[in-house]
Amino acid sequence: MRSHAPYVIGRDAELRHLQQALAGARQQRGGVVFLVGEAGIGKSRLAAEAVGAAFDSGMRVLRGRSSTTGPTVPFRPLTEALMSLFRSGEPIDDLALGPYRPVLGRLIPDWNTGDHESSSMVILGEAVLRLLIGAGKGRGQLLLLEDLHDADPETLAVVEYLVDNLEYTPVLLLATIRTEFCDALDLAASARRRGTGTVLELPPLTRPQMQDLIAAQLGTEPDRVPPEALERLCDDSAGSPFLVEELLQSMISGGALVQGAEGWRVVGDLRSDVSTALARGILRRIDRLGPQGLTLLSAAAVLGRRFPLTVLQRMTGIDDRSLLSHLHAGAAAQLVVPDGPSPDWYAFRHPLTVEALFTQLTPGTRAELAGRAADAVQELHPDLPGEWCPLVAELRAQAGDPAEAGRLLAEAGRRALADGAIGSAITLLDRAERLLAGGADAASRAEVLESLLPALAEAGDFARAFDLAEHLHALGGAGLGAPRLAALHTRLAKVAHTAGRWADGNRQIARARTVLGPAPDEAVAAAVDVAAAYLALDTPGADRTQQAEKLARSAVEAAQRHELSTVACQAWELLASVARERDPGEAHAMLEQALSTAERHQLPLQRMYALTRIGGNAWLADGDTAGLAAARDEALRLGSATIVYTIDGILILDAVLRGDFTTARAGADECLTVVRRLRLAPAVRYVLMAKATLAAHLGDRAAMDEALSAFAAWDGAGSQEEPLTLGLARAFCALMEEDREQAVRELRAVADLERDNPTTYYLGGAHGIALLLDVLSGDADRARQEPAAATAPGRMRWNRQFVLLAEAVLLGREGRPREAEAAVAQALLAAEPYPTTLHLGLRLVADAAHADGWGEPVAWLRRAEHHFHQHDVPAVANACRAALRRQGAPVHQHRTGTSRIPEELRALGVTVREFEVFVLLAERLGNKDIADRLYISPRTVEKHIAALMAKTGEPNRAALCARSAAL
Repeated sequence: MRSHAPYVIGRDAELRHLQQALAGARQQRGGVVFLVGEAGIGKSRLAAEAVGAAFDSGMRVLRGRSSTTGPTVPFRPLTEALMSLFRSGEPIDDLALGPYRPVLGRLIPDWNTGDHESSSMVILGEAVLRLLIGAGKGRGQLLLLEDLHDADPETLAVVEYLVDNLEYTPVLLLATIRTEFCDALDLAASARRRGTGTVLELPPLTRPQMQDLIAAQLGTEPDRVPPEALERLCDDSAGSPFLVEELLQSMISGGALVQGAEGWRVVGDLRSDVSTALARGILRRIDRLGPQGLTLLSAAAVLGRRFPLTVLQRMTGIDDRSLLSHLHAGAAAQLVVPDGPSPDWYAFRHPLTVEALFTQLTPGTRAELAGRAADAVQELHPDLPGEWCPLVAELRAQAGDPAEAGRLLAEAGRRALADGAIGSAITLLDRAERLLAGGADAASRAEVLESLLPALAEAGDFARAFDLAEHLHALGGAGLGAPRLAALHTRLAKVAHTAGRWADGNRQIARARTVLGPAPDEAVAAAVDVAAAYLALDTPGADRTQQAEKLARSAVEAAQRHELSTVACQAWELLASVARERDPGEAHAMLEQALSTAERHQLPLQRMYALTRIGGNAWLADGDTAGLAAARDEALRLGSATIVYTIDGILILDAVLRGDFTTARAGADECLTVVRRLRLAPAVRYVLMAKATLAAHLGDRAAMDEALSAFAAWDGAGSQEEPLTLGLARAFCALMEEDREQAVRELRAVADLERDNPTTYYLGGAHGIALLLDVLSGDADRARQEPAAATAPGRMRWNRQFVLLAEAVLLGREGRPREAEAAVAQALLAAEPYPTTLHLGLRLVADAAHADGWGEPVAWLRRAEHHFHQHDVPAVANACRAALRRQGAPVHQHRTGTSRIPEELRALGVTVREFEVFVLLAERLGNKDIADRLYISPRTVEKHIAALMAKTGEPNRAALCARSAAL
């Protein structure tokens, strides 16, 4: 009898679908297929057929299996699958991964630098997606994840991301899931509903299919299968191929079904309890391996369904030859199989084999084997890296040592938390806390809570976190020291801050201070102070800024005395946020302190945060993006995709403000594609705000409204970006429509919004364009302008251009024309990077300059008219022409070639034909020669030269020729 049918029976439709899916991946039409069914229904066999077909067609195959040894191990199937990329020896283009390469260090040990940011599962999902796409180009790729029902929450989060984004890639994701209540099955059902994945539910075999399967295993024809055996197997197996194989094996080994000269026939009683028959059949096969084989497999069962040979050998003391002999015999008896993707690992073919072995072990024997297994693992892997730590914890628990099991689970949980595997961390830490709750080791339990509280906050389970607070007083009563108990209260305060529960957070700070007493240890108090400072800054109150600053200063002073580098960095950053509004220079000095502290103590993430804030401050102050570019490079190195896209959003807005609309539009579209996919709401809102601003600066209200509608859909109301959508977008769009009243109304709304919902973004208009419009309308005077000019937001480059123009208007009204012109010159210098607002500002102040007799309003209006004509903003261009007519200046029509005239000459009113004459003067040609070149009369040339001397102020033809030659 064969151990397996030589071919897959009853799955023709499923095989066709898999073949089509593989062909699609080879043609850049990737997708997702879930093979779903009960244990033993044939999922693994069908997956193996898909693997064979993929290999035969030249595709790359990556294969991983979820852990079934001990507690959940984060990312195990993904790590196992991706590691095969490196075992193949083929080069991988990791440069194309950009900021995602360090992120993948969480899955690929060779890329783990130890200083990557603990990014979200969405960021990790994007990293895996990009790696798969790069590795599958030109050949297609199959990613097989088996036993997804045993997967950890983090793996499922990454898989969910892949499910939503594998279309139009060269990757087919194939996953096997058992039909039992689990998150993986919910994920598959959701993917089917959304149309992003296919679920192939494997039904039980029909009676004819079972007859074909039995015949194939018996090596006979279907009509030669004994009817009694077929009937019994159909009734007992319920159509499960695995049960058919096992029960058939049991019938033969038990002597009820024998092969004679005329074929197979039934000679005994086929009736028996299915589970008993299976267990008896499995144990019968194990017995054939002898006492040593039974001992070996019993020890392996304690390790789990999967087991490593090195550990098995260490705990049993068996020699190499005997070990391999028994394993080969076990494989021949269909009890164990090599665990393909992992060298040195084997697995039981079915969970029933493990259950059958456990029926032969007494509780004492099982506990003794578990203890020996734990000892063996710790001897071989003293640091317990990766999955060894949770495995040994599980073994210690089985061996009756809950305290040690709890400590190991706590360590595994802390490692998972450091890797960003929040769900797994909570599972591990929660179990550790329960195991330690009944013991006398309060310090160990406190360490667990110190990690569990922030993990619960990250997961949004604030109710559970605050429930744990009720246990803290018991820890104090159990002898836990005041510093440790205060640290726990501080952790809980940080959880409250994350949840926006300021009152709860302040209450925990008060409890921490009570525990520490009137004369606390300064180093411990510093950590409490910095947490209290962040809470104070967000707690409503008139003095919250002063209170936060006072606490942060106390924290940073203590941190410096006691070398608490992380506390110092956090405190300096908070102090910088408070100081920026009153003095960017002071804020910069504080961030330099944070930067030097991070560099001195080798804190790469804190260094990156400091660089980002320094770069942002420089951009606000002077429009300088060099610091942001440097911070972006650092974020790329560390794999902080969130910071990369945050900076990209700022650079997109900068391109809009600089009038580089083509670059801004392309950058916004590219960035939005990614941040929407990553569901990075703050980045999405910022880029949509920048897109709305771009449309507004072109006077395109429809495009602006479309971007703002998308902004609102991403919870824009109440966000820090909302004032910018009014001030940079809606107000400027109104100005481009020459509707100053509407612009003023939008800017009034900005002021109201910032008063009720303070923001740290200062470009909304309240400190710049609103002041200029109010000065022009007479609603603001010097008493308002001078204080605004003295503020830090008023000195920021974007706002400074409008503040200086407002000052020029006021000086002109006061009869101080020279000072007004000097203020305009300063405004133009500040506005130099921003051509649209430069010309808008000139257009806005031209009427006031003409009325008060200062400046060059005609030249300004001509420059502005040409700019807005070029950018197809007709309302402003027409308004400039109307203003020129009111001032008695000629209005030139736009002819072909106008764009070639330098701006300085265009502002003087030089026409296209006059400029053509001007250019030829550089060759010092006579009037007749110029006339011949331009096909006009010498008299017309003479008139153009006279007009040029009048407009340029050159005294004679020679000076005009020299100016032309210098052009």
